[in-house]
Amino acid sequence: MDKGALLNSLKKQGFSDEIISAFEKVKRETFVPNNLIGYSYDDVSLPVEQGSTLSQPSTIALMLKLLEPKQNQKILEIGSGSGYVLALISEIIKNGEIYGIEINKNLAIKSKSLLSNNSNIDIFSKSGEIGLSDFAPYDRIIVSASCPDMRIPFNLLEQLSDNGILVVPVKQSLFQIKKLDGKTEIKEFPGFSFVDLKTGD
Repeated sequence: MDKGALLNSLKKQGFSDEIISAFEKVKRETFVPNNLIGYSYDDVSLPVEQGSTLSQPSTIALMLKLLEPKQNQKILEIGSGSGYVLALISEIIKNGEIYGIEINKNLAIKSKSLLSNNSNIDIFSKSGEIGLSDFAPYDRIIVSASCPDMRIPFNLLEQLSDNGILVVPVKQSLFQIKKLDGKTEIKEFPGFSFVDLKTGD
């Protein structure tokens, strides 16, 4: 599939102009290994390195739709990999603060280099299971790897501001968790496959 075909597919799926424009402007081939560049615009997940993957574009688009990113927000991505989703978020919100956590040091270094022109993005190489309290609270948190149960998402809610949104895969489902007046509103979207969130030092 070429880029135009992918963009048409996302349009047919009803994604917003903002999301489609971000996919149009951010070059996915920049964030995939050289030997897989020919598959950059196929709607498939691609291996990056050491078990990390770049999720398929339609899944990323859905996650961004559920995330509802807006101008001037503070957004955290856990499991930021090669930096593709960070770049898409930056393109959508233009202004604001964006933070990425990536446990794989090589990927963290590579993504910092790839995104060096994006002055609003900071990437940290550490385990993401406890979030990034240094810059909390966040307006939005997105987790790009699957959690084994709801414990990690519920812990991350402590770093989410009121009226904030957390988008997180748990096992084979995507969850959108909204924090409204101290209460949580949870929606589940089953039928997804993500690599497991790596935890540790």
